Amino acid sequence: MAEYPSTAKARTEAFVNDYVRSVYNWMCIGLALTGFVSYYVSNSQAVLNLVFGNRMVFFGLIIAELALVFSISGMVNRMSAATATGLFVLYAGLNGVTISIIFVAYTRASIVSTFFICAGTFLACSIYGWTTKRDLTSWGGFLMMGLIGIIIASLVNMFIQSSAVAMVVSYIGVLVFVGLTAYDTQKIKNMALTQPADAGAGVIRKGAILGALALYLDFINLFLMLLHIFGGSRE
Repeated sequence: MAEYPSTAKARTEAFVNDYVRSVYNWMCIGLALTGFVSYYVSNSQAVLNLVFGNRMVFFGLIIAELALVFSISGMVNRMSAATATGLFVLYAGLNGVTISIIFVAYTRASIVSTFFICAGTFLACSIYGWTTKRDLTSWGGFLMMGLIGIIIASLVNMFIQSSAVAMVVSYIGVLVFVGLTAYDTQKIKNMALTQPADAGAGVIRKGAILGALALYLDFINLFLMLLHIFGGSRE
């Protein structure tokens, strides 16, 4: 028996809402885990010494994080939903370890205030990406070029140690990740709209994890860029 258009539309809207809610739920779980691990590590001098006192350990963790991101992004369709979820949670935990240094470098008051600034900015950009009628697909290439430029400039600045270069990179980074937040939000919306309503739970979970990872990366990087600009140093 054929469905009434209104019934089909209601089911589609319900599916999209559930899908997007799952994306944001997993993003928030990832952020909460990162925050918890980061705060815990910052209060353990032994762990801080192990991670930041040994370059092999620190860069090993960075390489492991990159491997996890590329694994989830590139092979999510070939892994189970449980594996994708586990890798995302593992990545969020490892990231908490590597960014725990912010609690040593910046005052806690500035970290909290910057977090709320970041959250408000992220929310505004996400709402724009969700509601705009403009196709943001064309932003993708430009934003990726900006992201590559930030990575190269950051690597170069590791050797020249220029505070001016670091600040310029931070301002450009804010613009790039603001754009990526809107871009990724619209991309997730389109994924939800094109996802078959009868897709299996595993397929939906993997799509949600992939979307959560994208938004998680946007939020974390935007936060770190803003913290470098607005954060109050402990020194």
